[in-house]
Amino acid sequence: AAFSLLPGIPLAAGVPITLQTLAVILTGMILGPGRGAAAVGLYLVAGLAGLPVFSGFRSGLGVLAGPSAGYLLSFPLAALVAGLLVRFLLRRIRRARFALLFAAGLGTSFLVVHPLGIAGMMLNASLSFPAALGADMLFWPGDVVKNLAAAAVALSVFAAFPKLAPGVKPGRKPAHR
Repeated sequence: AAFSLLPGIPLAAGVPITLQTLAVILTGMILGPGRGAAAVGLYLVAGLAGLPVFSGFRSGLGVLAGPSAGYLLSFPLAALVAGLLVRFLLRRIRRARFALLFAAGLGTSFLVVHPLGIAGMMLNASLSFPAALGADMLFWPGDVVKNLAAAAVALSVFAAFPKLAPGVKPGRKPAHR
């Protein structure tokens, strides 16, 4: 919710630029697939129930009629997928952790968030697929930067709290890397 407090800058079809996707991807990376999806799902439910936690202090079921509905609905699935990708990649590959975290975040953005965002704009803003894709492409450069930031923060969190890193079993000391 804190990442949506900055006033969103409407960019395409009434969908604002926010830091929400950074928070969603980062939540999945750090908390893992189940807890990350649950945390982001709780955020979504809180906003739909009326707490003003969405961009521009919006809330309620009415946001599902707006052009950003697809993005909002993608958030729990995105946290799940980011968590799964991070868990899968970091347990198998020990080097280039930053690059792997970045790839997991960016892959999640382009496999989950953007397709559902495009669908939401097509449905609620009555855009054709090419128009919705064009509108969505305006968010791509920002998503690259947000996923670089998510990878850097996740790497820092894993360094500070090694037991949160995938592959570390509870009750065991993490291997020095």
